[in-house]
Amino acid sequence: MPTREVLTRYYRFANSGQWDRWCDLFAETMVMDEQLAGRIEGRDTLRSMMTGMGELYASFENRPLHFLVDGNQAAVVSRITARSASGKPVAADVMNYFRFENGLITYMANYHDTLPFQVLSQS
Repeated sequence: MPTREVLTRYYRFANSGQWDRWCDLFAETMVMDEQLAGRIEGRDTLRSMMTGMGELYASFENRPLHFLVDGNQAAVVSRITARSASGKPVAADVMNYFRFENGLITYMANYHDTLPFQVLSQS
């Protein structure tokens, strides 16, 4: 699958809460440096972590604003708007960096302001 199509699906699946399909976009041996959760290694680990997303958020949208694709690498600027399970708003600008092999995400790192996400620990 072309890189841009993987990215389109990444955001479509996240925004529709299809977390299993979202996890399927990652290679089995993927690595993610996630600003809130730390380093995540392996698709199975990621999949088990994502089972709790529906409990953390009453609503969740990660809207991509800009894609920059260069071969097997990409960067995406996006905006998260969400509500915690208790209804508190969450909004943050995000920068994601991706690497791909054979149509799957092998590495991802995200960068954003962590302050808006503190409402999740206060809920």
